[in-house]
Amino acid sequence: MGLSVGIVGLPNVGKSTLFNALLKRQQALAANYPFATIEPNVGIVEVPDERLGKLAQVIEVEEKLEPDSVPLKPATIEFYDIAGLVAGASKGEGLGNQFLAHIRETDLICHVLRAFQDEDVVITGKMDPVDDLATVRTELILKDLETLEKAKKVKAKDLKEKLKIESTLTKVEAILAKGEMLNTAQFSDDEMVIIKPLCFLTSKPEIYAINISDEDIPNLDPNNFASKLGISVQDVILISAKMEAELAELNESEQKDYLTEYGLKYSGIERTAQLAYRKLNLISFLTCGQIESKAWTIVRGTNAQMAAGVIHTDFVKKFIKANVINWQEFVNLGGWKKARELGKIKQEGRDYIMQDGDVVEFMIGE
Repeated sequence: MGLSVGIVGLPNVGKSTLFNALLKRQQALAANYPFATIEPNVGIVEVPDERLGKLAQVIEVEEKLEPDSVPLKPATIEFYDIAGLVAGASKGEGLGNQFLAHIRETDLICHVLRAFQDEDVVITGKMDPVDDLATVRTELILKDLETLEKAKKVKAKDLKEKLKIESTLTKVEAILAKGEMLNTAQFSDDEMVIIKPLCFLTSKPEIYAINISDEDIPNLDPNNFASKLGISVQDVILISAKMEAELAELNESEQKDYLTEYGLKYSGIERTAQLAYRKLNLISFLTCGQIESKAWTIVRGTNAQMAAGVIHTDFVKKFIKANVINWQEFVNLGGWKKARELGKIKQEGRDYIMQDGDVVEFMIGE
C-alpha cells in the first residue's frame, strides 16, 4: 500500500536541507525501484527493518547460497516536500494554494520545527517552535473553514441525510472555531462517513521533527519539546538537518560509524519513517525466499485474505489459506524445512488477523 508523508515547515527551519538529504539517499535506492516514477518534490525512504536481514541469512544457509545474495526489500514511505507555506497561505499568499493542494494528498503531516541557532540563517522574528507550529496550524484551520463553507452548500438527498450532515458540520465548525485540530476530536462512524470525503487538513495525523544542532543531539530531551508544544513525546523526533546532509554524502559503512559517534543506530530520516509508520497504525508481514526478503505494509487488524491482496490484487479472490510463522521462531528454527518438520507452521484461513512480523506463504488457487 502507498504511504505518503507531507513535510511542512516555515521558511528557513531546515526543511529544504532535510529534504535534499533525503533525495541524495534516494539516488542509492534507485536500482531497487527501477519502475518508480518519482516527482522532483517526492523522496522515497526505506523503513528500517532488521528482521529482513536475519531472514535472508537463514534462507542463504538453508538453500546453500552465497552470503548477502538474497536482496532485502524493506517497506517504503514517500515523503513530499510541501513548498510555499507562509503566514497567509490559506489565502493564496506565497505558493499557498499549491501547498494546500499537495498536503491534502498526503496521509500524514510531518512538521519541521526549528530549535537551533545559526546567525547565517535568517528567520522572521525570534526562534520559537511553539509559535511556528501555531502559525502552520492556523493556516490549516483557516483552509478547513473554507472547505467547510463549501460543504454546507452541497444538497442532501433527503431530510434525514440533511440533518445528519448539518449536525456533523456544526460539530466540525465548533472545533475549528476554537482553533483546535480535528485530529484531536472524537467522531462517530456515521460522522466519519461525512467527514472523510471532505479531506480536512486538520484531520490528518501529525508528527514533529525538531531540527536541532548536531552537538545537541546527545543532550536534549524530547520530553521538554513535547511539553512546550502540548503534544505527545511519542510523536516527537529530534533531528539535525545538517547532520542528515552530511550523512547523505557518506557510504553505508561511513554512515554507521558517523551515527555511532552520536550514540545513534539510525539516521533522523530513517527514525522519522519509523515514527510515521507507527503513527499510521501500520505493521509489516514478511515473505522470504531465494528471490528476496521483503516487508509488506498493511494496516493493523488486516485479515489474511486482504493481506494477500497487497502482493497481488488477484490473490484476494483466489485465496485458499496462509502458512504463517512468527519471524523470530522462523530464525530460531533455521528456516522453512525445520519449521515444517516440527509442525511449527500454522495454516490460517481468510479471517486470520495478521500480526506484525508474521512470515507468510499464501496458498493461491488457479
